[in-house]
Amino acid sequence: MYAIVKVGGKQYRVEKGDSLLVDRMPDDEGAKVALRPLLFKDDSDDAVFASSDLEKVKVEAVVTGHERGPKIHVLKFKPKRGYKRRMGHRSDLTRLEIGDIKLLSRKPAAAKTADEPKAEAAAEPKAAPKKAPAKKPAAKAATTEAAPKKAPAKKPAAKKPAAKAAADKPAAKKPAAKKPAAKKPAAKKPAAKKEDGDGA
Repeated sequence: MYAIVKVGGKQYRVEKGDSLLVDRMPDDEGAKVALRPLLFKDDSDDAVFASSDLEKVKVEAVVTGHERGPKIHVLKFKPKRGYKRRMGHRSDLTRLEIGDIKLLSRKPAAAKTADEPKAEAAAEPKAAPKKAPAKKPAAKAATTEAAPKKAPAKKPAAKKPAAKAAADKPAAKKPAAKKPAAKKPAAKKPAAKKEDGDGA
């Protein structure tokens, strides 16, 4: 009987009593951990790998300790450039001891403990806030009624600046009328040059 479990993004083949070295886990030493099974094979050579059937498989492990892996030396070197870097690395690991591997007859129910009364107590206050928001929309409706009364008062004030802007536009056109007048004296100057040429 064995199972293939997934721990920390890696897959391991485990049997009852095996010692397994995996990536560091946040659980304390001596804590029980339930591992996620991907495949279960019984002594009768029946393999279980369907997701609905794997929910019935239970793989328990106990954290026996936290360790560090062997030191790995890393050396970077580029010839003829004077570049050399040396580093070391040690992985943080957790040692697990596999306990029971079982195929239950039905899917395990949710844990019913002292947490259940807490969940009921938490559900009761949620019902009370639902009534309070029902009152708030009524208050919002009252504020929205007051808001349209203020909006018409602001609209006439907005029209006055528009009228001022329209009055400013004709004033801008007047300097444009003076520009063609400036071009006429420029036309007279060449005529004066022709006269000077005739006198010579």
